[in-house]
Amino acid sequence: MLDLSNNQLTGLVPSWINKLQLLFYLDISNNSLAGDIPIALMNMPMIQYQKNAVQLDPKFLELPVYWTPTRQYRMLNAFPISLNIGHNRFTGSIPPEIGQLKMLDVLNFSSNNLSGEIPWQINNLTSLQVLDLSNNQLTGEIPQTLSELHFLSVFNVSNNELEGPVPTGWQFDTFANSSYSGNTKLCGRMLSIQCDSTRTHTTPMKRRKKKPIFALALGVFFGGLAILLLLARLLISIRTTKSANRNKSSNNRDIGATSFNSVSEHLCDMIKGSIVVMVPRGKEESNNLTFSDILKATNNFDQQNIIGCGGNGLVYMAELPCGSKLAIKKLNGEMCLMEREFTAEVEALSMAQHENLVPLWGYCIQGSSRLLIYSFMENGSLDDWLHNKDGANSFLDWPTRLKIAQGAGHGLSYIHNTCKPHIVHRDVKSSNILLDREFNAYIADFGLARLILPYNTHVTTELVGTLGYIPPEYGQAWVATLRGDIYSFGVVLLELLTGKRPVQLLTKSKELVQWVREMRCQGKDIEVLDPALRGRGHDEQMLNVLEVACKCINHNPCLRPTIQEVVSCLDSVNVDLQVQM
Repeated sequence: MLDLSNNQLTGLVPSWINKLQLLFYLDISNNSLAGDIPIALMNMPMIQYQKNAVQLDPKFLELPVYWTPTRQYRMLNAFPISLNIGHNRFTGSIPPEIGQLKMLDVLNFSSNNLSGEIPWQINNLTSLQVLDLSNNQLTGEIPQTLSELHFLSVFNVSNNELEGPVPTGWQFDTFANSSYSGNTKLCGRMLSIQCDSTRTHTTPMKRRKKKPIFALALGVFFGGLAILLLLARLLISIRTTKSANRNKSSNNRDIGATSFNSVSEHLCDMIKGSIVVMVPRGKEESNNLTFSDILKATNNFDQQNIIGCGGNGLVYMAELPCGSKLAIKKLNGEMCLMEREFTAEVEALSMAQHENLVPLWGYCIQGSSRLLIYSFMENGSLDDWLHNKDGANSFLDWPTRLKIAQGAGHGLSYIHNTCKPHIVHRDVKSSNILLDREFNAYIADFGLARLILPYNTHVTTELVGTLGYIPPEYGQAWVATLRGDIYSFGVVLLELLTGKRPVQLLTKSKELVQWVREMRCQGKDIEVLDPALRGRGHDEQMLNVLEVACKCINHNPCLRPTIQEVVSCLDSVNVDLQVQM
């Protein structure tokens, strides 16, 4: 990140700016910088996923913020990928190379002296959520293709010299008139100004150029229609086969490697489509959700609907006309990583359905965007309740914390043992444990998960996970293991017991695991417990769970218990205070 906003900087933007290969957030607004918009800004590696995906070293796609002699941690960022040069003195036109910045979420060129037309290449920024070109001297028409930016929630071209019809359809039907004010030659239904029917919106040269584009669009449409028909036939075939198999075999919920291959092939067939596929969920199944429904339910992915964020995307609340709510995760990031996380999540949750795993309702591929559709969890995440809430009404008592630990343990036990193939989650943490209205726990976010197949060694080429939860052996051998998940779950148990974060960033506090070990060595076990929980009649139970947690975080993965042993101990706490392993 580089934020130089609100200073008195003058002169030109240096050409070496694109040498900052990890830069994904640049804000130089509210200065006195001048000159043309430098082409160097259009060539920043972290914002050009398609061109640089095969050229960048994988470490450039990580954000190292913490380092120890033996381990490097990766902490996923929650900042939108942004380019903000607003409120300066830039002149000239917007370079068409702007279309190379395909990962951008926020583009702000407002309040400069820019002229010329709005380049149609902005249409390539398929993840764009904010586009502000206001208070310039831009001319020509607003490109109609901008209506294809389905995640655009803020659009402002006010106070320019634009003319012609305002784009219609999708989110452009929701932008306020103030988005276009100060452009006296704009017209269209949204502005209640009828466009002159004799107006020619494109020059003959432009119309000639659009003929092959129109032909291509027709080809894509009919090609997509053919894919839809094939997909429908495939789904009918799969469901028929599944029904026949269920009649011939015992009632087993596990889905094996065959289904894994089917899901992978299904995703490949969808890549060029714009399809919402709903995962069968018994009586609650809904087959009528469309991408248009998602746009309406999230108010065109408005920022007001954001209920969560992380390094791999934003989560929006979607309220359907019937009153029910869903959670929509829109994945962001470099294309190959986003595709991998999307596929991992769909594969894992399509075959793994359990009462303590977050229900996946469906998924959608829209251009280069990937959406995942989940049940909405009224009480958010465990992380929120432990670390981000104040007041008596937000306090979690010990019985509730124990219930959450038991539920999350059962979910983890299912993916480790019952589900076929077994699944290594690789990112177990309190923010990935969601809570419904009754505080039942659901394990979420399988974007880093790996299936353990007979032919797969599940070796990863990068260190993954979240700061404070990563087992020590992951820094020495990049092999995803079930025992690694046990370590991370042990850290979650410590959070429930202590009320402390695993790592206190920007402070000198010790890591939670290290602090707990030192306190126990000094015989201060009772002082480890959350002061708000002590002395309420549950101390012995909490100390027994502390014993379980400390076995989970053993340095030696071979000495850690299995998840079945952990669950057995947690379940026995209610009836037997003596936890043995």
